[in-house]
Amino acid sequence: MSGGGSDPATALQAALVAAVGTVVTTFDAPPVRAALPHAVVEDAVLARWGGAGIDGREGRVRIMLHDAGERPVRLRTLAAQVEEAIAALSGAIDGGWRVVALRLVRTRIVKSGGGDRWAATGEFAVKIYREI
Repeated sequence: MSGGGSDPATALQAALVAAVGTVVTTFDAPPVRAALPHAVVEDAVLARWGGAGIDGREGRVRIMLHDAGERPVRLRTLAAQVEEAIAALSGAIDGGWRVVALRLVRTRIVKSGGGDRWAATGEFAVKIYREI
């Protein structure tokens, strides 16, 4: 990686954890124990792009929301709030990286495990860069 600074995937994940954390308790890895509801921001899958004087990455990142209930009513509301929080993320993040684009690609809500557990998955396309 040129230009020093933080790893782009780590910088992006930290920014997403902070943004989603304004809505619900959020982790950067699946917690051993956590109260419901909570979110997990998975590691981004990024590929290199760039040009003269620019070091860029683009790819996908998934955010998982976990909740319990007879129906996923609260989970749907949280998913919409998380989508809004992520849509508001733009500009500078850690290590000199900047968010160019961050858009929702798809969502899905499914029963998770047994009983009354639900999981919502949001997959986002992302493009970040920094000047070198």
